[in-house]
Amino acid sequence: MFGKKKSDNAKSIEINKLSSLIADNVEIVGDVIFSDGLRVDGRIEGNVINKGDERGLLVLSERGCIEGSVRTHDAVINGTIIGDVTVSHFLELQPKARVTGNISYSQLQMDCGASVDGKLEKLEEPDAGTKVVKLGSTPTAAPVAAASGKKD
Repeated sequence: MFGKKKSDNAKSIEINKLSSLIADNVEIVGDVIFSDGLRVDGRIEGNVINKGDERGLLVLSERGCIEGSVRTHDAVINGTIIGDVTVSHFLELQPKARVTGNISYSQLQMDCGASVDGKLEKLEEPDAGTKVVKLGSTPTAAPVAAASGKKD
């Protein structure tokens, strides 16, 4: 009767297998490039990057620490990150998350207790009929139908 209402929002982390673990007794100096899923309980001094266009998941436990930039599809953060974070799909900052750096995200869930010392910036999602034009270039007068691949 007074329970939580379930919403039909598209916000959720895509389920991936956590295929790699950096345990709490491991310290890595250098960049880490991963695919699928990565759980970090240890310490990384370097960038953590989701390989290519794959839909990877980064899980940083409350014991984990990353000193470097993070770029991934989905992330669940409950540890410390000192560096900028870019998450193209869904970012969850749990209660013990500590981020010192700017965060760029598409969807964000921030729990009470999490802290961010930096800017939060929502990533723009391109519209289907919008053509991206770089500054300084001359736009062409192509109709939207031609840009979407439809024939006249």
